[in-house]
Amino acid sequence: MAKYKAGDTAYLLESNRFIRKVTVARFSGGMYLIKFENGGGIQVKEHRLFDTEEDAKAAMPNKPEEKPKRSRTPYDYM
Repeated sequence: MAKYKAGDTAYLLESNRFIRKVTVARFSGGMYLIKFENGGGIQVKEHRLFDTEEDAKAAMPNKPEEKPKRSRTPYDYM
């Protein structure tokens, strides 16, 4: 049975980096047709959709800590 129905709002985690608010258009064959706020849409499986933005953030993989950037000179490569 479908978790979301047509017209429900959900959140999509794109590329494990961006969270987008979407609207469910329909459910068919285990796939949801979702519409983006700015137009367009795609079909996704249920595990890619989240109820709240916080749930989507929690599902993001941990980013490695960034090292401080340091300027390099051509002599660093010799």
